[in-house]
Amino acid sequence: MIKLAPSILSANFAKLLEDVKKVENAGCEYLHIDVMDGHFVPNITLGPSVVKSLRKDVNMVFDAHLMIENPDQYIKEFVDAGCDIIVVHQEACRHLHRTIQNIKSYGIKVGVSLNPATPIETIKHIIRDVDMVLIMTVNPGFGGQSFIESMIPKIEELKIFIDSEGLNVDIQVDGGIKPDNVDKVVRAGANVIVAGSAIFNSEDIKSTVDLFRKNACAVK
Repeated sequence: MIKLAPSILSANFAKLLEDVKKVENAGCEYLHIDVMDGHFVPNITLGPSVVKSLRKDVNMVFDAHLMIENPDQYIKEFVDAGCDIIVVHQEACRHLHRTIQNIKSYGIKVGVSLNPATPIETIKHIIRDVDMVLIMTVNPGFGGQSFIESMIPKIEELKIFIDSEGLNVDIQVDGGIKPDNVDKVVRAGANVIVAGSAIFNSEDIKSTVDLFRKNACAVK
């Protein structure tokens, strides 16, 4: 069964809690929290204070995607704000194993993200220490980008490796995922689906969420 993770990047920040409650009420399991610093990616979004303000009113799993330089500097702040999962980028961590252990020391789940150009070989030696791998299906930094089709074989490769090692590691995908292509990533092996504009910018969020699930569940 897939889990849906609406990306907060595409929400209306003037009505942030209202929008988040809409996706929660539609049955989405995760809230994907895009954290950008204007350095690792060319955009700036939000910090721990916004996460903390949402936490008291939202019961979804808070999935923080740290698209930032020096993530170790901010991990405790996001843990204290109420995040359940923290995902860091392989490309941003000089000592990735140490960063993973830092996150795990707080008793929460940890994920590692790979940009489109980064091969899965770069995380094979630490994958046993993570709960999730995030495959970026766009280049990070902006919402509303087009899905990169060439990431499908990468997802398949990761799934084959995880299964061959007998690991219990989720595969998350983020970038350009819509109801009409979610079947492709699920068939390839993804089970945590990030979708931003396709959900938050839809006229009927509940119907769109239901369509995502219908199309994903149609995969044999």
